[in-house]
Amino acid sequence: MIRPATVADAAAIGEVHVRSWQAAYAGLIPEDFLARLSASARAASWERVIGDGGQVLVAEEDGVLAGFAAYGDGRLYALYLLPEYWGRGLGRTLHDRVVEGMTGDSAILWVLSTNERAKAFYRRQGWVDDGATQTETADDGRVTLEETRFRRSLP
Repeated sequence: MIRPATVADAAAIGEVHVRSWQAAYAGLIPEDFLARLSASARAASWERVIGDGGQVLVAEEDGVLAGFAAYGDGRLYALYLLPEYWGRGLGRTLHDRVVEGMTGDSAILWVLSTNERAKAFYRRQGWVDDGATQTETADDGRVTLEETRFRRSLP
């Protein structure tokens, strides 16, 4: 089931966010940084986003909040699933609902340049690497994240 997130979902979203980062970015981002990620800190951030009217959808399966996506202003900001739900079609279903909810002619997203699994997923969903890159930092500048921009037309 895909539905709009509520503030009551923030703790579960924080847990999904951290666990998915720790699994997806293992070997791509320093392990000490991944180990220090805080589900409660992420939950507080998502509580603010949702409370402020941010567009966040959650995916539930068998009563478990298994994933979430955040989007708006022609951009997909985040799409994460618990690792045990990868490869089961839930991410595609969540993605499709996000795309249905987007407005405008096209949308963008940024993906970690070394995250081949995510890039392959987005290509299968019709996104195209448009050649743009950016560098973000985390952990007070100690972690550098090279990102690649993908773009797609909206229905």
